[in-house]
Amino acid sequence: MASTTALFTGLSGLISNSRRLDVIGNNISNVNTTAFKSNRMQFTPTFSRNFTLGTAPGTNTGGTNPGQVGLGVTVAGTQRNFNNGAIGATGVATEDASEGDGFFIVDVAGTRHFTRAGNFVRNPQNELVTQSGARVMGFGVDEQFNVIEGDLVPLSVPVGTLTLAEASRNVIFNGNLNASGNVGTTGSVHTGRAWFTDAAMTVPVTAATDLTTTDIYMSDGAGGSVLAFDSSTNPKTITISGVEKGGKDLGTKTFAFSATAVAGSDANGTTLGDFTDFIEDVLGLDNSAVGSASNLGGNVTINAGGQLVITGNEGTVQDLGLETADFVVNTPGAGSGQPLVLQKSGSANGESVRTSFVVYDSLGTPLTIDLTFTLQETSASGGTTWQFVAESNDNDAVSRLIGLGEVTFDATGRFTNATNQSFSIVRTNGAVSPLTVNMDFNSGTDSVSSLTDSASNLAAVFQDGSPIGTLSNFSIGEDGRISGSFTNGLTRTIGQVSLAKFSNPEGLIDAGD
Repeated sequence: MASTTALFTGLSGLISNSRRLDVIGNNISNVNTTAFKSNRMQFTPTFSRNFTLGTAPGTNTGGTNPGQVGLGVTVAGTQRNFNNGAIGATGVATEDASEGDGFFIVDVAGTRHFTRAGNFVRNPQNELVTQSGARVMGFGVDEQFNVIEGDLVPLSVPVGTLTLAEASRNVIFNGNLNASGNVGTTGSVHTGRAWFTDAAMTVPVTAATDLTTTDIYMSDGAGGSVLAFDSSTNPKTITISGVEKGGKDLGTKTFAFSATAVAGSDANGTTLGDFTDFIEDVLGLDNSAVGSASNLGGNVTINAGGQLVITGNEGTVQDLGLETADFVVNTPGAGSGQPLVLQKSGSANGESVRTSFVVYDSLGTPLTIDLTFTLQETSASGGTTWQFVAESNDNDAVSRLIGLGEVTFDATGRFTNATNQSFSIVRTNGAVSPLTVNMDFNSGTDSVSSLTDSASNLAAVFQDGSPIGTLSNFSIGEDGRISGSFTNGLTRTIGQVSLAKFSNPEGLIDAGD
């Protein structure tokens, strides 16, 4: 029987160590498995049989120790090594690695699993998945590309499909405004042939004259009169096109002489006053005072002699180029097809400069803006004052003028202050309206000055916003944030890989794959 016991005891060692060989073999077989954590076997002896009991020391004896025979070994358990392995760059954008504690969170058929292996790939739906197809979980982003923490979602990297456009919010300018230039005193002046309400040309028209009920006459240039506007033809529309301001074409607009809106027309009204207001809007003229300096002087009036007088804004680059053929009545009836016979009697003066730049609405639509500065005032030891006017043909309202303000400089040419440092442009294409953009004339090294020079110069050196762009590339940062690069030059966070931590990672059960 003793030999039988010894055989069973030895057999327990063979069985236990065979389990150790299983562990070693598994470690060796997974030597190339990404992020594999090796195990080691822990042994413990089984119980021992006591054939003598120990005795305590006494008067007559020094005591004896117990006599025991061990009956073999058993497996106490396995211990997994969760120390970091070597991290190596692979050059694959989808692959990730975690240094320190933590596990990537993945979803397998609705069940959460955790892994140290970050050799992820993208599936046909552009989701990040493990090699076995488990979806990688993390934090998504809102419409403004801010990470939404606390809500785990499958991570997606839609290269080639995700699009983005951004509205402009800021424009920064640089340049110098010639402080020694001439102060603007007048704009260009165009005067039309006088209009009358009678064929004898004795009663001049006024701003209140209603062209839907009153015939308008003008001189035929040979001593007689001719019908300029036929009141029996209603509605009659007049198109303004080919007008230039400082050599820049102002586009095409149409006005209808009608009490109600007319399809295809940009505005309507019945009186000459309504029409002069329309011309002011179309030409971007303004006569309002801004700040302490004089106003730009632009307006359209009907003088006491019944003449239409168009006075442009001050500044040489605001000089208007108007021709009789620029104003055409589309439905003249018995009236004239070109009733505005204009003559130029004065040109715009004053040091001025214009620059054009592009901004974008929330749908990525490019909009061209013209910004003009005109010298308005100089004072001894007090520097210079300039007025700016922002205009755009892309404004979805009748008015071309979208911004007006004043900028002052001290006696050393440095920027001191600006009023109304923004412009707003109306959008009717579904984008956010109005689009309001701030202008910065003093942004550190990029600033506008007013020093003596041969001429003024001005440029927009930075403007944010962008047209539509498509996600073209991405990278995963040290904090797990997935940064996407778009074809329009923008970079946005499109997600964040999240990690799970455990107080006892050795207690996790290996699920395989």
